[in-house]
Amino acid sequence: MIERDSFLLKIKESFELYNICALLGPRQCGKTTLAREFIKSIKEPFYFFDLEDPSHLDQLKNPKLTLDPLNGLIIIDEIQRRPDLFPYLRVLSDYSDKKFLLLGSSSGELLRQSSEALTGRIDYIELTPFCLNEVDSFQRHWLHGGFPKAYLSSFSASQKWKKNYMVSFIERDLPAIDIQLNSTTMHHLWQFLSHYHGQLVNYSDIGRGIGVSDMTIRRYLDVLEKTFMIRLLLPWHENISKRQVKAPKVYIRDSGLFHSSIGVSEQEWFVHPKKGHSFEGYAIEEIIRHIGSDTRYYFWRTQAGAELDLYVLKDGKKIGFEIKLSDVPTITKSMKTAMNDLNLDHLYIVNLSNDFYQKSDRITVVGIKKINQLSML
Repeated sequence: MIERDSFLLKIKESFELYNICALLGPRQCGKTTLAREFIKSIKEPFYFFDLEDPSHLDQLKNPKLTLDPLNGLIIIDEIQRRPDLFPYLRVLSDYSDKKFLLLGSSSGELLRQSSEALTGRIDYIELTPFCLNEVDSFQRHWLHGGFPKAYLSSFSASQKWKKNYMVSFIERDLPAIDIQLNSTTMHHLWQFLSHYHGQLVNYSDIGRGIGVSDMTIRRYLDVLEKTFMIRLLLPWHENISKRQVKAPKVYIRDSGLFHSSIGVSEQEWFVHPKKGHSFEGYAIEEIIRHIGSDTRYYFWRTQAGAELDLYVLKDGKKIGFEIKLSDVPTITKSMKTAMNDLNLDHLYIVNLSNDFYQKSDRITVVGIKKINQLSML
């Protein structure tokens, strides 16, 4: 089993300040496993409720009767299935020493439903699939993706698992949390997104291609974003004279799910025409995981062609990231334009190498395997 000590530490630190901690992430990313590992580190009693288990669900039909007598740590898995529990948790956290670890796979809805009832009482931790610094093979991680079962399996078994995962996600998981969607439309949309990966979203074009309205596409993409499946990267609009792009860019967050959707083979992957877009999305996810999800992230592009793959505003600093497949990247005109127009404090060129060196005064080349060494962030 791959240890996830950094996330265990985050849970521990969370409970030093709050009685309720919500561990959020996509289905099958390891939330339940991490919770069981955390249990091993505590001395107090614990209780585990899985809301996919009919008997556990039945016990929590009367939460006051079930939870009042318990002491210690109470873990509730798949909490998005019972948002009506939040008011009870607020009362219990205010008038007892109980601690609650909530596991959920729907960020937006869970945040909205819990924000009012649990304001000031809950901390949120996003658990991602395996990060690059948690595994021992970059190539396997990029190709298979970070979901535990996908990463640890052979390529063929990994592909099969990911195809089954998407079917289950669309046809079982979404309806289970009362998200009303047409499963056929969602399957078609997911295939469309694999071709739009790393590109600007055109809601009308996608809608015409599938046969639905652009508003339906917006709603479906919102669902996919809130369930951690895609990342919609918004454009940054600087107060400058150049005309800038206004549409967001879309990425399938897990590289393995993206590769499964476009049908790559293990032998031909490194000559696949989508390799560049794949690496861009993969690198952006690793950068964001390293910096943290509480920071603002954008891309920048002008209609004249200047662009920046990732623009980060953190602690008053303006930081740019440009993603390149080249082992020896050069400083391009577009990079210089981004440096000047955005007044960047620093620009990092992230590539496939294992390098980490200064390219110029405010430009550094960082190999993808060295992302976790960006301590200045």
